[in-house]
Amino acid sequence: MIRLLFIGDIVGRPGRDLVRQGLRGLVDHHRIDLVIANAENAAAGFGITREIGDQLLDWGVDVMTSGNHIWDKKEALDYIGTEPRLLRPANYPAGAPGKGTYLARTDDGRTVGVVNVMGRVFMLNIDDPFAVVLKEIEAVRQRARIVFVDFHAEATSEKVAMGWHLDGRATAMVGTHTHVQTADERVLPKGTAYLTDVGMTGPHDSIIGVEIAPALGRFLTGMPSRFETATANPRLNAVLIDADEQTGLATDIERLSYSQDELTELAADERPVRSSV
Repeated sequence: MIRLLFIGDIVGRPGRDLVRQGLRGLVDHHRIDLVIANAENAAAGFGITREIGDQLLDWGVDVMTSGNHIWDKKEALDYIGTEPRLLRPANYPAGAPGKGTYLARTDDGRTVGVVNVMGRVFMLNIDDPFAVVLKEIEAVRQRARIVFVDFHAEATSEKVAMGWHLDGRATAMVGTHTHVQTADERVLPKGTAYLTDVGMTGPHDSIIGVEIAPALGRFLTGMPSRFETATANPRLNAVLIDADEQTGLATDIERLSYSQDELTELAADERPVRSSV
């Protein structure tokens, strides 16, 4: 059996602090073999920098996925070309820097394929994710039975459709982007673990990560406003995937949601907490 931890969209400093303070304890407590995290909002809520990406890797993240905000910081254009553990959606057209697939290795030498694709409903009209993801999975299957897919998409219907599209073809397919954790985790009939959205690792007293007043004001008045990353009620949203290494299929999936205090207790090993929801 192999156990994967996927951390939902890391938002700004509050999200990074949760990873810095709590990831080691999570890995030890849940006996994690590999850690994947969506990091496209890690730099002040929009994009990623080399410094922040390197920090996340130092803190124990093995692979970083992303989505439509991957290019928000200009330095990401160079960073993604030199750091293979930072992925951008594989269905960006030819010529985009970086790659959408990575073959990771656990500490004991087992190989895990990670694939990142992005939806098109209410988002950029890039290449077909349903066709591209199959090509990427086929390529990594030559070296890894375990294949994890982060589908960064807006529409629930598109994510559900992708889950059924990949049932039996990938170990797991989880959604990111909306920053709101859904309650529909399941192992699909042919053995693919599925969750519509993993949620957000960051400030939950917010409007999907940003301060409430300016975001609410835009809805009320229609006028532009400057968004700043919120700080209140930081929580880490994640999902655990257990899989059979021989078949490459999932055996279990579990949502996680930890407060900062729960992560602190976990790291101190004072009172083991398993905050599943």
